[in-house]
Amino acid sequence: MPTFYLTRREHFNAAHKLYNPQWSREKNDEVFGKCANENWHGHNFELFVTVKGPTDPETGFIVDAKLLSRIIKEFVVDVLDHRNLNLDVPFMEGKICSIENLVFEIWGQLAPEMPAGVTLHCIRLVETPRIYVEYFGE
Repeated sequence: MPTFYLTRREHFNAAHKLYNPQWSREKNDEVFGKCANENWHGHNFELFVTVKGPTDPETGFIVDAKLLSRIIKEFVVDVLDHRNLNLDVPFMEGKICSIENLVFEIWGQLAPEMPAGVTLHCIRLVETPRIYVEYFGE
């Protein structure tokens, strides 16, 4: 049976700063630049969640797109939208709020919630028009 890939796009806005508490303010500024701003900065994130699997012979779907949207909303968007990633998001606590770490943690939130027969394939998170990260669960 062929494998298909379905991608759902979602959006959220969040603030963060890149900061390593083990370093001095000067070193954080040197490494992270404007992203270490003490007053935070924000992004309009675009989240792409790709799942894979065979189609259900009764529906022709890998997964109901509305169900996938509800899972993403409950476990990711509602947790991240209009939040400070450094302060307000339990799954980011104690981590440097890089886009790489954020994608990894989003994967950890979504993978166990996938319906039977559906596998999380890729998370792509677009931070700016020129920067995005993809993670394939490796």
